[in-house]
Amino acid sequence: MNITDTVQAKVLIRMRRLGSGKVHTSKDFLDLGSRAAVDQVLSRLVERGTIKRLGRGLYYIPRFNQSLGIESAPDIDEVARTLARQTGSRVVPSGAVAANRLGLSTQVPAKPVYLTDGRTRTVRVGNVAVVLKHAPPKDLPLGNPESALVFQGLLYMGKDAMGADMIASLRRTLSAGKRRQLLKDARYVTDWIADVVRKVCGAASVPKARHG
Repeated sequence: MNITDTVQAKVLIRMRRLGSGKVHTSKDFLDLGSRAAVDQVLSRLVERGTIKRLGRGLYYIPRFNQSLGIESAPDIDEVARTLARQTGSRVVPSGAVAANRLGLSTQVPAKPVYLTDGRTRTVRVGNVAVVLKHAPPKDLPLGNPESALVFQGLLYMGKDAMGADMIASLRRTLSAGKRRQLLKDARYVTDWIADVVRKVCGAASVPKARHG
């Protein structure tokens, strides 16, 4: 077995271990071989139909939907996370996407938009075009990705929509661990969002809001 075959075997083992639908970049495999060897292996696997190329430098093992009898495209949020990792930039869902993900809104965006401090880019996932839209860093919510998702959803829905039902729904959606992190990250948001977070987390108070 030559070096390229060895790299190919290791790449496939890793991709299969992480599962179908997981999106990978070339950089994810550079610990297994040189960039040239990794690129050659990925191209070969695409040609053989073992894996699929989603976009430039993005690869995945296709999932098969037994009930529909068709291949399923990767999850859109997974694609967004991979693009963030690939480019070393922050990527957060736009308000409409976040609200839908959290169950705050039943409206499904026809064209999912994610905000990034990197360059604007569009990636097609199945029949859906996912747009990464450049935004100034100041327009991206701080905190960990799960907290940023909640902050974006709340901003989109607005203060007046945050009644008891919405707060209860968020509390059910978020795990205890995510609620604890959300409370820590509330120091980055405006007062009314911090107050909603306090209610969602059942806390007496939150860290002092940094602005507004």
